[in-house]
Amino acid sequence: MTRNRQTTVGLVVNPAAGRDIRRLTGGASVSDNYAKRRTAECVLEGLTVVDDVHVSVMPDTTGLASALVDDAPADLDVELLDMTVTASGRDTQQAAERFADEADVAVVLGGDGTNRDIAHGIGDVPVVSVSTGTNNVVPTPVDGTVAGAAAALVGSGMVPADEATYRHGMVEAQIDRDGADDGVESIRGLATLGVLDRPFVGTRAILDPDDVIGGVVSRASSTEIGLSGIPGGFLTHRPDDPGGVGFRLAPPREATRCVRSITVPGVLSTVGVDDYRVLDDEEAYVFEVDRGVVSVDGERELAVRDATVRARPVADGPRFVRIEEVVERGAETGLFRVERPTPE
Repeated sequence: MTRNRQTTVGLVVNPAAGRDIRRLTGGASVSDNYAKRRTAECVLEGLTVVDDVHVSVMPDTTGLASALVDDAPADLDVELLDMTVTASGRDTQQAAERFADEADVAVVLGGDGTNRDIAHGIGDVPVVSVSTGTNNVVPTPVDGTVAGAAAALVGSGMVPADEATYRHGMVEAQIDRDGADDGVESIRGLATLGVLDRPFVGTRAILDPDDVIGGVVSRASSTEIGLSGIPGGFLTHRPDDPGGVGFRLAPPREATRCVRSITVPGVLSTVGVDDYRVLDDEEAYVFEVDRGVVSVDGERELAVRDATVRARPVADGPRFVRIEEVVERGAETGLFRVERPTPE
């Protein structure tokens, strides 16, 4: 396939994705760096479906990104993004901010946390999300070659981004600590925000639903693992539906209702639910917390004490590419057709 201008693709491969404690305590899958590299190599091959593609790869401290550059297909222009590496989530956020200005499309290999970090800075650049994390809600498993082809078609404009993406909602908490002089603190997640009855952050993964006071999610489905699957036992809220769902838990013997939910991979729990309701964008669901921890996207992030937590869905999330739909549309419109080889 040919076109008149170069397509710039930002590529993020998170070496840390898929390595939290849930792979030891439950049935979560493991994605090591070899598997990530193989998936990323497939992405690069898929990008060759269009001509004149430049790929900018987020660097890392493991050498994974450098290996991808060294072994990239000959017909791709692939280089490391020039940035300082911190071996933290800030690397992904920094890469996203750069891609927001420089890329036509971004491909992200990681889990919910990686996609949350991307969401903080990527702006309106379409994102192709490929699951390589531990317990994912946002990214779904997809062949890397298919993902690369979808990115190439959207980034090049051969399949218009406005017709091939959806806006994912986000969740935000505003935290007002009683007696604090530093004002209201805020924290954002992509799919889920939870309030936990825990004294400190500790192990970042959420393992026990008994620790959860409640939360707000931007999406809910009984097929999802973790907090979004709890209200998902009562209703379905798609990631591109406006608003979100707020819920409050209680011990099963004391709750007004109970639901069976997959709380971590391989674990089906009975969860007591005192309240749940659909929220409009910006509508707050309030928790008064004597002592607790706020989590986002399955990871404990912020300890709070004597605080009011106002959690709410917000509408300004990232634009995710509908991968299969894009590739199928490319086939239907003839974008994969080529001339037959001339007989020798």
